[in-house]
Amino acid sequence: MQNLDKKLLMTGMLAGVTAALLALGAVSQAQLSFILYPASALPILIVGLGWGNTAAIAAVLTAAFVGATGVSPMFALSLSIFTLIPAAWLSHLANLARPASEIGGPDHLVAWYPLSDILLHLCGLVAIALVILGVMIGFGPETVNEMIDALIGSLSQQNATMAPTAAELDQLRGIMPILIPFMQGASWVMLLFAAYYIATRVVGSSGRSLRPREDMPSALRMNRNASFIFLAGILATFAGGVPAMIGATICGTFGAGFLMAGFASLHLRTRGKDWRLPALIIAYLSSLMLLPTFIIFIFGLLDTRRTVALTPARTSDQNRPAPSETDSDEP
Repeated sequence: MQNLDKKLLMTGMLAGVTAALLALGAVSQAQLSFILYPASALPILIVGLGWGNTAAIAAVLTAAFVGATGVSPMFALSLSIFTLIPAAWLSHLANLARPASEIGGPDHLVAWYPLSDILLHLCGLVAIALVILGVMIGFGPETVNEMIDALIGSLSQQNATMAPTAAELDQLRGIMPILIPFMQGASWVMLLFAAYYIATRVVGSSGRSLRPREDMPSALRMNRNASFIFLAGILATFAGGVPAMIGATICGTFGAGFLMAGFASLHLRTRGKDWRLPALIIAYLSSLMLLPTFIIFIFGLLDTRRTVALTPARTSDQNRPAPSETDSDEP
C-alpha cells in the first residue's frame, strides 16, 4: 500500500507540474493564453479520472506551489480557484457511483453520477470562481468604465472620427458591465467542459477509466434545477451595479450549459437522418449569430433531465469506486 501511495503521489505531482507549466506558458505567451490556460486543467482531469482523488489533490497542490514560486502567490490562488479546483472536483464527481438498486435499478448494476449534475456543478463553480476573482481584483462597473475610457482615448488618438458620441458612450457603459462577465462565464464553462471531454477520451483510451463512455447526444443535458438559477441570474441583472454583474456571470455560465445541452439535443434529433451532416454544419456556422444561437439555447432549456449511466458491478477490480450518495431522484 505504501508503494501504491508513492506512485499515486508521484503521478499527481507530475500532473501538477505539467498543469503549472501550461499556465506559466499562458502568462509568457499571451497570444496562446486562450488555449494554454484552459489546457492546464487537462492534467488535473486526466490524473483525477484515471488515478483518483489522492493523485488529483497532489496535482492541485503541486501546481499551486509551482505557480506561487514561479510567478506569485496571487497567481497560484487565481489558478487554483479558476482552473485546478474545478478540474479536480469534476474528476471526483465523474468517479462517483453507487448500486443501481438504490435508485430502483437492477441489483447487478452500478449507477454513475449523472452527467447533467456534473455540468450543473461546473456552471456553479465557474460562476463562484469569477465572483471571487472579481472581488480579489476589485473588478466592478468603475473598472469597466475605466477600460472603456482608455479604449476610447486610444481610438481617438489614432483617428478622431472613430470617437463615439456621448449617447453611444453612455450606451456602451451600460452594456459592457453586463456583457464582459457574461462572456467570461460562458466561454470558461465551454472551455473547461471541452477539457473534461478530452480527458475522458484520453483516460478511456488508456484503459484506466472507471466511468463508462457515455453517449453525449443523449446524456448531455442540464439539471432541471439549473433553470431556476438561470432565472435568478436574469432577475439580478436588472438590479444594476455589482449585483447585475454577478447576475450576468450566472447567466453566462448556466446559459453556456443550456447551449451545450441544446447542441447535444440537436445531435440526437438528427441522428440517423440523411441530411444530418449538412444540418449540423449549418447549425454550428450559424451559431456565430445571435438568433440561431438563441434557438439552440431554447432546445437545451426545454430538454432538462438526468440520465444515469449504468454498468455491471465490478467484483474483482482494485479500482472499483465505493458507493456514494447522489441525488435521490430517479433518472
